Amino acid sequence: MVNGLRALGYTLVFYTGSVVAVLWAVVLARIAPARIPSHVEGWGRFHRRVAARLLGIRAQVDGVMPSGPVIVAMKHQAMFETLEVLVLLDRPAVVMKRELADIPFFGAAVRAHGSIPISREAGPAAMRTMTAAARRALADGRPILIFPEGTRVPLGERPPLKPGFAGLYRMLQVPVVPVALDSGRLWPRSGFAKRPGIVTFRVGAPIPPGLSRAEVEARTHAAINALEDAPARA
Repeated sequence: MVNGLRALGYTLVFYTGSVVAVLWAVVLARIAPARIPSHVEGWGRFHRRVAARLLGIRAQVDGVMPSGPVIVAMKHQAMFETLEVLVLLDRPAVVMKRELADIPFFGAAVRAHGSIPISREAGPAAMRTMTAAARRALADGRPILIFPEGTRVPLGERPPLKPGFAGLYRMLQVPVVPVALDSGRLWPRSGFAKRPGIVTFRVGAPIPPGLSRAEVEARTHAAINALEDAPARA
């Protein structure tokens, strides 16, 4: 009951504030696009405060988050990390489903921030578009953030990586930094209530460019799932 009420308060506060943040981002994209990165980071910090105060959910990082031109391959279990990374990483260019980038107003905001939409099919044309956008972000010194399993994954599941990850790795020729997390322990994929506690982001060892698809996928898959059997932290 208590967790449900806390989740209700979180939903009301965060989504009300987010409507304002998204609309203002659309305005900034037209009148002051250089301010978009700091505005988006501010939205991430707003979410961090709301999640901490209303849900009792906080993040801790085990290791050092990367910066600069790298691919950050991250486990994805909850909405929590999609907003926390806006603070943990320096201006990340996020690879996301095209459907999200096509949402009115929100889509305009994320495109202005330099997010990289990709279609589910990830065919040759989609890969070329994604790679070109990723190269522009890397040239600007930004990390590329990708959830290589493709979508939110229930706690304990380890699906294979989507082919777009290996294609991006091959084309960009930059290191991959894998990141495991355990947000699904507190923020389940189904259900409304969330449990208070600490979400751990564990940064793995960088994986160099130039490896075979089989090797980079195996090493990345193992690293992003490193916390799947770890005990929860309260």
